[in-house]
Amino acid sequence: MDTDSSQPEPRGSDSRSNQSALWQHVREALRGMQFGTVTLVVQDGRVIQVDRTEKRRLPRQAIDI
Repeated sequence: MDTDSSQPEPRGSDSRSNQSALWQHVREALRGMQFGTVTLVVQDGRVIQVDRTEKRRLPRQAIDI
């Protein structure tokens, strides 16, 4: 018998706990960010990774290296 893996899992306390943990990670990634991106990596319909890329803007003046 084939099962359709695209069907969402039933919502229960585990699912709510996982969603709460995911949103906590997203909030932490956004905290203090002024410029940048937060990317959610999804595999098989599940978020497996939260990436944060922060950009730091330099003053308009040139900086010699």
